Amino acid sequence: MKAGWYGKLILLILLSFSFVTIFLYLSIRIIIFITLDFPWYEKLLASVLLLAELFVLIQSTGYFINIFYVLLHSLKKTDPPPIIFDTYPPVAVIVPSYKEPLEIIQNTLICTYNLSYPNKRIYLLDDTRYDLPWDTDENKEKYRKAVDELCRWVGVSLFRANWHGAKAGIINDFMQFLDGNFLPGFEFIPAEKYESKEIEKYIAVFDSDMNPIPEFLEEPVFIMEKNPKIAFVQTPQYYTNFETNRIARVAGLQQAIFYEYICEGKGLQGAMFCCGTNVLLRREALKDVGGFDEESVTEDFATSLKMHIKGWESVYLNRVAAFGMGPQDLAGFFKQQFRWARGNLGILKGLPLKMWSSLHKMPLNIWWEYWLACTHYLVGWVFLVMVLFPVMYLFFNVPSYFADPVLYFFSFVPYIIFSFAVFFLTLKVKRYRAIDMLSTTLINAVTFPIYIKASINALLGIKVTFGITPKDGSTILPLRALFPQILLNLMCFAAVIWGLLRIYYERDPVYALAVNVFWCFYNFTLIGFFLHFNHSEESTT
Repeated sequence: MKAGWYGKLILLILLSFSFVTIFLYLSIRIIIFITLDFPWYEKLLASVLLLAELFVLIQSTGYFINIFYVLLHSLKKTDPPPIIFDTYPPVAVIVPSYKEPLEIIQNTLICTYNLSYPNKRIYLLDDTRYDLPWDTDENKEKYRKAVDELCRWVGVSLFRANWHGAKAGIINDFMQFLDGNFLPGFEFIPAEKYESKEIEKYIAVFDSDMNPIPEFLEEPVFIMEKNPKIAFVQTPQYYTNFETNRIARVAGLQQAIFYEYICEGKGLQGAMFCCGTNVLLRREALKDVGGFDEESVTEDFATSLKMHIKGWESVYLNRVAAFGMGPQDLAGFFKQQFRWARGNLGILKGLPLKMWSSLHKMPLNIWWEYWLACTHYLVGWVFLVMVLFPVMYLFFNVPSYFADPVLYFFSFVPYIIFSFAVFFLTLKVKRYRAIDMLSTTLINAVTFPIYIKASINALLGIKVTFGITPKDGSTILPLRALFPQILLNLMCFAAVIWGLLRIYYERDPVYALAVNVFWCFYNFTLIGFFLHFNHSEESTT
């Protein structure tokens, strides 16, 4: 215990130094931008780079603040109270599904059936578009009947409705059904043991590939029962298909970073948002905000914001109690990331107006956490800027202040050292290897065009269709689908060669040329890992 306490104390000290170095670096950069006399085009470029650096510093600060909360909480953590129920409130366990493989649905339904919580009813919400030409009429009818038979075999109820609003739409329709409003288009096939004496107080949501452990429900329900102001209790996701698939593994590691520190930090501040699965929601809170937001691609995130503005609270329970499947190839990972980025950036578009009209309805720290989450996916533009600037310096000597060693060594280097130290040490505490964490940096570099595309779609309000993340094996993307990565990679490589030639023939400024050659080679290496990730399956021998 003492060793663990010392480790956390060291992390707190490193965090303090990180905050100081962030402040110093930002101060120096702003002073240089304001005071030095540059040509107008350098001022313009400098402002773009400064904005990109501001983004990185703000996101880093947000991450460090969450770590700070987690570390402080862990130092004074006490054992939770025993879970004792006088009565078990009724819970609707729902599994929304859209044309999912039957084996995937079956595994999830069996796991939900085996939940040990006594007062539960399980529903499959089949949202498959049988009206669309995704297969022959015969095969669609065969699939529909197979879903019916599967629900009868497992012993769960089946609900269908006229399609609208994707996952949010069918959950909202299901809530109408629970309230006794049997609208046109509703189809309900009750389980053999189905009884409708009590209206469910809570709704537990699981994606069709998320398998909960039997004890999933007891603790979240107990937490909700103790505080009627809690709208939902969110638990982590954990991917199980990472052993022989590098995309699933790196996607799982991204989730680990998100759920291990970021979510726990948000939860300790009362700012945790719903992640759409492995979550227990209070029906009263959902009804209070008009149900799930059907206008947003990330309906869970958008609905959380509405709940917090209305005064509802949220809890993050950092206990892995459900297991699922991550994307298995680059195409699946890109689809997942585009959906999340498009949804969050779409909410960002209207966030300033929401904040203007509802600033007093939420604490500032919760607004701050929503801003961090919404702006995170602008990272694609930031990465592009960070890659292009060393290339421009080597080819065109702009921006010229890159040649100043004082700026680099006395501001940027300390910031990088302390930031990386905190990042890797915090994850080492959770027993993640540095090499595993490095892979998350690599996949983010490879994904930058997807984030840029999502931001353009969100800004212009372009409507896009989304499918489920594929779960039936992996494929290799053709190189033409990776053209942005290849182009930027070639630019970095050309800049490295050109920079080395300049060092050999020009000699001055050797320091600036060498540093920018290093960064171009570093970026070339990062982006080049698209070849590694495009072959996601790994040999088991």
